[in-house]
Amino acid sequence: MKITPSARVLRMLGEIEFDEWQCIAELIDNAFDDFTEIHRSGTPWAGGYRVSVELPDSAQGQLVITDTGRGMTYDRLERAVRAGWSGNDMHDKLGLFGMGFNVSTARLGKRTRVLTTRQGDTEWIGVEIDLDRIGDDFEAEDITEPKADPNEHGTRIVISRLHPVRARWLQKNGSALRNILGQVYSWMFLNRPFELWVGGFQVKPVRHCRWGDDRSVLYNNKERIPAYIEIDQKLENGLACGDCGQWQLTDRDACEDCGSDRLTVRERRVHGWLGIQRYMHKHDYGIDFLRNGRKILRWDKQLFTWRNPDGAVGNEEPEYPVDLAHQGGRIIGEIHLDHVPVTYQKDAFEYGDRSWRSAVEIVRGVAPLLPQRAANLEYEENTSPLALLFKGYRRNDAGLRYLVPGDGRKPIHDDTRRWGHEFHRGNPDYQTDERWWQAVEDHEATKSRGKNAKAAAVTPGKPDEAAVMEALGFDGAEIGSPSSPATGPDEMKPGAQAQPPNDGESAPAAPTPEKRKETRQERVTRYTENSTTYPGLSRSFGHPRVGFVEVEARRLTVGSLTDENLHPTPVLLDQRGGNALVAFLDLDHPIFQRFGADPADLLLAEIAVLLRVQTSSEWSHSELIAAIRAESLPASALDAEMISAEAKELLAEVRRRMASELDRAGEPEKAFQFLSPDELTYTEHTMIANGKVTRTTDLGASGEFLLYVPALFLVRLVESLPSLFMDNRVFQGVYEGVASASARRLSLARTVGYLSDIATQATYAGASLPDQLLRTRLSIRLLADDLAEEK
Repeated sequence: MKITPSARVLRMLGEIEFDEWQCIAELIDNAFDDFTEIHRSGTPWAGGYRVSVELPDSAQGQLVITDTGRGMTYDRLERAVRAGWSGNDMHDKLGLFGMGFNVSTARLGKRTRVLTTRQGDTEWIGVEIDLDRIGDDFEAEDITEPKADPNEHGTRIVISRLHPVRARWLQKNGSALRNILGQVYSWMFLNRPFELWVGGFQVKPVRHCRWGDDRSVLYNNKERIPAYIEIDQKLENGLACGDCGQWQLTDRDACEDCGSDRLTVRERRVHGWLGIQRYMHKHDYGIDFLRNGRKILRWDKQLFTWRNPDGAVGNEEPEYPVDLAHQGGRIIGEIHLDHVPVTYQKDAFEYGDRSWRSAVEIVRGVAPLLPQRAANLEYEENTSPLALLFKGYRRNDAGLRYLVPGDGRKPIHDDTRRWGHEFHRGNPDYQTDERWWQAVEDHEATKSRGKNAKAAAVTPGKPDEAAVMEALGFDGAEIGSPSSPATGPDEMKPGAQAQPPNDGESAPAAPTPEKRKETRQERVTRYTENSTTYPGLSRSFGHPRVGFVEVEARRLTVGSLTDENLHPTPVLLDQRGGNALVAFLDLDHPIFQRFGADPADLLLAEIAVLLRVQTSSEWSHSELIAAIRAESLPASALDAEMISAEAKELLAEVRRRMASELDRAGEPEKAFQFLSPDELTYTEHTMIANGKVTRTTDLGASGEFLLYVPALFLVRLVESLPSLFMDNRVFQGVYEGVASASARRLSLARTVGYLSDIATQATYAGASLPDQLLRTRLSIRLLADDLAEEK
């Protein structure tokens, strides 16, 4: 059998780098191409559509790939193993059989045996390609094997004398190989009856953990933006070459690249979806691009970068995730581009091809994703599917506004990532988005209770100092009001007698005899019915020395908790079967509302008592609490680097908004005048380091310079020009909305105080005292809550 390659292919063979999984995938592609033709024909297929990969058990072992396809004739087999030949249509198939086959088998081992048979054939026919024995005549040895069942059909590839490094990788990384192939072929496994088995285990599709079709956010209180957007746009049909795959001008009779006359009219279509992942991840986000059902690009992020066609070479502006990049991103998608050519490695599309450029324009548009940047460059508003998702979900603040689960104070990204891991493990409790949605709703309910005391409205232009004080959380004593009581209702002087409430409410009545008869199980049932899941503390708690318990935390929504003696308690544990328990939390208890205690601390105290008794641990109570917190709540640690990163990310959002507001108000030059000489030098150096050399000459012409100024300059600028940034422009805090000078000062001081803490931590990111880190973390949360709704 002749396998003579062309000179062109010989040159390419030495340049193409294939990873181990790519070599396996090349051989799987050819089987799936055959399966696809059978499946499309509608012909019943005995034996099913199955590819099996047997991994080597040692460095001296062999790799075997078998399929249940139709098999090949001798002539077809000869062409299939000839380097550089491809009988596959470039636009309908996954494989470029001759090229992919020779590169992948040669990289895996020195000897390859291919055996194939069709239904009704009397034997297996094949060829053995031994790279050490093939001479200048490029002839490979024909082989045959007896066939036990005439109905048997398919192809078997056996690769031996494996490359030692690749053999070791295949031997040790069966699970990783299945995971990669599960991603690459996930669409096929979900939409066609194809099976792939590797090392004796079936490869499962790696699905996207996205929000449901019915989820959405309300942008600017008027525009509903869904968390899942379908894309299906047909382009004008094109003329494509059946030999080299290149698209042609419609008036040609022969291919302008290879001269072939096999030109056919083909459909060009961009279809798929974009959506929002239920959790944030530093790496696993981005868009998958597919060709004929196989993923060519996975988690691709290049569409998140703006490339100005009129700018200098290399001018690229990352646009997502920028505001809060520390946690990663969550925009995902699957886009099918069957008409766009790919590289031989099948790890990229031909980005210079006009078909790729057209697809990019459909998915992300031509303008920047950032509205202000688009306006500055005089582009129309970007209304592409990606721009729409970017607008609705660019930030990661907890709650309904951005569809981010939280605990009433902050996002719970570590928890949602853990839930995402359970989703991918196939845990049935995590397959729908209900757990994530419940956490969003619980966050809003908890947050809304905390804001009830700040519900006073302030009418712009009218003096209403009392309302401002209430909204800021102060009573009259804070500004020296003589009418303020010196002593609160819970701070009675010695000898004073308690007075009944004067707001019309009567004191809680003592439990009635009927209530005292309520059994523990009845109380627990009532608590369960009147509570919702508290995701932030629903997890495994414990330590290797004392074991672990699986906790479902539930926040009480009606009534209060009582212990066995009917005394009010903030936390109540109910043990279930095995090591499972339910922890009820009464977040309206005074320990939380008056003293600001962390629910986690009290829950840890209860769990520590339980585990200490169960295991007779010699650890002290406090030592055990410390160990459980470190083991089970690592994200709560006061890590200076982590908090500094959070500070910088929030500052990036503040910078962007302040710059946008300066441009909107037409006041960039006024703000620019506040820069000191050393701050101006710092700004110029930072811009140059970020590739903005050409823009340093017109500093002050736009608000863009705020993106590069020292962090503490932002504090001084807000103090100097509060009317530009307060009153729901950048920050919610009132300023011009009230006439009282003292109320203005207090409102401004609150916002500036948060901003100063954050800017200081971002500037001096070294180790800090725990109290300072606690303060900064709290300021980050409070300033994020103080940011105005984007218009």
